[in-house]
Amino acid sequence: MGGDHHRPVRAIYVSSLVFCFCALHLFNFEESFVSAKRGRRRLSEPPAMAPVVPPVASSSSPSSFDPSDDYLINCGASSEAKLDDGRVFKSDADTSSYLSTKEDVSTTTDSIPESAFTNSTLSSTMDVYKTARIFTSDSTYSLFISKPGKHCVRLYFYPLRHDKYDLKAAVFTVQTDKYVLLHDFSMNDSKVVLKEYLVDATQHFSIIFKPKMGSFAFINAIEIVAIPNELLSDSASPVPQGNTVTGLSDIAFQVLYRLNVGGPLITPKNDTLDRTWVPDEPFNEFPQGTEYVMGRNIKYRPDRNMTRFVAPDMVYATAARMTVDAYAQTISPNFNLSWAVRVDGTFSYFIRMHFCDIVSKAKNELYFNVYINGLMGISSLDLSEKAGDLATAYYTDFVLNASSITNDSITVQVGPVTNVNSGTPNAILNGLEVMKMSNVADSLDGLYAIDGSYKGSDLSKLKVVAVSGMALAFVAMLFFGIFCARGKKQPQDWQKKKSFSSWLLPIHGSKSYYSSRKSSIFGSRQSKSGFSSIYSNGLGKCFTLHELKNATQNFDDKTVIGVGGFGKVFIGTLEDGTMVAIKRGSQGSQQGINEFETEIQLLSKLRHRHLVSLIGFCDEDSEMILVYEYMANGPLRDHLYGPANKPTLTWKQRLEICIGAARGAVICPGLPRDQVSLADWAMQWHQKGMIDKIVDSKIAGTISEGSLKKFAEAAEKCLAEYGVDRPSMGDVLWNLESSLQLQVAYLKVDQSKDKANNIGSDKGNETGESNPDNAVPEIESDDSNLTVGSQVPFSDAATIQGR
Repeated sequence: MGGDHHRPVRAIYVSSLVFCFCALHLFNFEESFVSAKRGRRRLSEPPAMAPVVPPVASSSSPSSFDPSDDYLINCGASSEAKLDDGRVFKSDADTSSYLSTKEDVSTTTDSIPESAFTNSTLSSTMDVYKTARIFTSDSTYSLFISKPGKHCVRLYFYPLRHDKYDLKAAVFTVQTDKYVLLHDFSMNDSKVVLKEYLVDATQHFSIIFKPKMGSFAFINAIEIVAIPNELLSDSASPVPQGNTVTGLSDIAFQVLYRLNVGGPLITPKNDTLDRTWVPDEPFNEFPQGTEYVMGRNIKYRPDRNMTRFVAPDMVYATAARMTVDAYAQTISPNFNLSWAVRVDGTFSYFIRMHFCDIVSKAKNELYFNVYINGLMGISSLDLSEKAGDLATAYYTDFVLNASSITNDSITVQVGPVTNVNSGTPNAILNGLEVMKMSNVADSLDGLYAIDGSYKGSDLSKLKVVAVSGMALAFVAMLFFGIFCARGKKQPQDWQKKKSFSSWLLPIHGSKSYYSSRKSSIFGSRQSKSGFSSIYSNGLGKCFTLHELKNATQNFDDKTVIGVGGFGKVFIGTLEDGTMVAIKRGSQGSQQGINEFETEIQLLSKLRHRHLVSLIGFCDEDSEMILVYEYMANGPLRDHLYGPANKPTLTWKQRLEICIGAARGAVICPGLPRDQVSLADWAMQWHQKGMIDKIVDSKIAGTISEGSLKKFAEAAEKCLAEYGVDRPSMGDVLWNLESSLQLQVAYLKVDQSKDKANNIGSDKGNETGESNPDNAVPEIESDDSNLTVGSQVPFSDAATIQGR
């Protein structure tokens, strides 16, 4: 059965690129297919009005593929379906031995509207969608695989009409012996759907359809075919850059996007492996800077496993490059050609980028950078060096971790290298493939394994939120200590506008509207008794409104200690005598329910010496109230550029605060630059060699030059544009501790000198001994750790991987 092939083996012309770019974007393709097994030759007619261009030549490369296993099943059909690309899908009668099912239910139609098809689901495949098999219970297609290994699995779906079963209402799971392909899949519109996967097929391979209880499943056609060995490697480059990712042969993939950049639609009849490549225009984020070009005489390198099976000539013979008019703008490092695709952000992705230098006149003229989601993929890529020559096909593979995906999208960019003497800056891309990778559950759709067990973790999302929130806290703490001169630019009424929220993590990311709720956002929890409510779900104590009114004398304005956009902050005393800070949201607040829930869920799990702890909350009677521990000494900002009566933090204390923060936080690579504008401002002075000019004037004379330099260098590295260039948290911690050691050594030497020679001795020495009444207790080295829920805390900062 493994040799029972249902498609002719096609030999595409030595060059399959036969088209020209017309003013109206009309293309003509002429090709010849030879059925090696059936001795049948078929010519496709060129489209009307499209000029015919002679074939272009290219180097020899295998142009036909004879798969070891090739199953094409036209489910529910009484006769075979022949497609114009040469594939023949066998009828139910011819494939009945493969199927195990309790009922024989099928449906058919005479035609399907053209509107049901898209570029990626071609109307030329209409015949396989005209019939369907319906399963009311678990049903299995069992196939013999003569050569186990990676196989391409294509599933064809279209909800045909049936008198008893509404296929649009069907909910079902599709899986193999190892992988879940679809979980609780359903179709809510009348569009055809083609799902394509690359999975490992063992000798006895099964496709299983499992209807959800009370529902049913259906399938229109199934295609299972072996793929060439050179199509997929076992390794790829990680994004962000690091050690090579291996073990891809044990991963299943779902093909989501195949883009022919700069070229036309490529149908299965123009591809050696029956693939469809769609034009890139809908995904191009910067069309005004893009120019599409064509090349000729594409060469392949079979000795490097680079053949037409990887991608056809049509992919490599077209490309997008930067427009001539855009060259003048390339002095800006942010100028890139960009393509964005929508994805499920809970999965990792395999990304293949196809390149072919069809724009250069000589080798080593074209250098450019490759970015994925703003992270460096390749720096200074020299295509002619990698491919071996001009107009030579080349591709490179990446694995993008789910943690580097935001907003459920992947953005691929190419941009010029400005520091290489390579002539006019430029960058190109010829093709792009994006594939979803199976997860810990061996699933490509959710976190349920083939046995129905759930493999997810409730803490996984919390960890991501915690890292993002802590990143902001770290950056603020890192730079506020040294760049306080910026405080002089604060508006005169900043003290009026300051609020207790400045003590907290800046996690309010969007504007929302206050919602009038009749019950608790976490369920109906409001306590109607005078007793304290219980702790709920690890989110801290759920206070009653009565308790908090008593603690604040009915929210008397005399107890207000801060006012902000969220509302007022009150100081209160609980029944047990504990002093707390109570932040009460107002109806005019820009913070809404989502931000309120997020703050509770995140801060209730965070415990660190340098972070204010959330004790509990109250959401009774549509209130949004957060209860924090009360910090008698006020926020850090007050000690940096606040009231004059606040004691000044020494440089040593500021360094120790930064070190403490570094021991519990991870820098977020996606932190927007506008959120660290203070750091940018400081770096401008550092690059001028005048970092000392922006040091807090109250401690300017007490800082070691070496300590300050080491600190500034560490800060500069943390602000690198791309994550791969930033130091790990272990390196940050090492630099901060080195800066502290230099300062301690400086103080020892400085104290041994005559007081008359001391810099700034009239203001008190570094330890603050001349002002014991206002002195702040020295902050000792902090080895405490940040804990997130029940996760094991970091025990060694040097092992934390940063970007």
